Amino acid sequence: MPVLRPALESFLDLLRCPTCRAHLHPDGSALRCLAGHTFNVARHGYVSLLAGTRPTSGDDAAMARARDRFLSTGAYGPIRQAVARLAADAVIEQGTVVDVGCGTGYYLAGVLDQLPIARGLGLDTSVRALRSAGRAHERAAAATWDVFRPFPLADGVADVVLDVFAPRNPSEFHRVLRSTGRLVVVRPTRRHLAELRGPLPAMVTIDPAKEERLHHALNPFFDTAVTELVEYPISLARQEVLDLVGMTPSARHVPSADLDDDGTLPNQVTVSVLATSYRPR
Repeated sequence: MPVLRPALESFLDLLRCPTCRAHLHPDGSALRCLAGHTFNVARHGYVSLLAGTRPTSGDDAAMARARDRFLSTGAYGPIRQAVARLAADAVIEQGTVVDVGCGTGYYLAGVLDQLPIARGLGLDTSVRALRSAGRAHERAAAATWDVFRPFPLADGVADVVLDVFAPRNPSEFHRVLRSTGRLVVVRPTRRHLAELRGPLPAMVTIDPAKEERLHHALNPFFDTAVTELVEYPISLARQEVLDLVGMTPSARHVPSADLDDDGTLPNQVTVSVLATSYRPR
């Protein structure tokens, strides 16, 4: 029988039943509200809060494994450091960090490493990724959730909301953040991994209007506090290139034949992202 991890138990005061918004309490290997709605805790440590129709997006098993392998190389370490810096600016003492679309928990764990008395909660649709996120850090809890639905959290409970290469729900970000909190958003520029788009034309491209759309979506709820450009080259072995492609949505579009010809794949690519901290309006 799965035992409730201390990190998950520490979030019970903030979690709300997705069905009726009541408080949740432990009940054996599950969380339950007073109305009887029950949500199982997996042996990997995360709680399954999604009920009914499941979303079709999210990392599958192969994508989660590729993500674990690639991130373990440290190639995205500077992005992780930028996220941690921006998050640390918003948390003075004990704080709460919510990572929406957390994947394997890589960025959430990096933030918690910089905030020794903070707690973190990762939300994602992918149970495969959450198997890693549920154990990514001793102070990180994890739960299945869809970013496009109202979050299973009380109002004004988060000091930091992270959104790293993930879909966004601005109104929910605003609702769960404290008035003094910060939203940290990381997204790619058009130079990000540009060297791969020649040999792999089926890769997902960056919308030229991406920044304009982001501003339009966030502007009713947030003001920009600070933006950092994180840009640098990385050298990659063939397997690292395959993992880099395989951990992204491009994995669903790039034909395997394009990946079989290692002579066409670059051994160096540009990492280029913008990391912005926003304050609630």
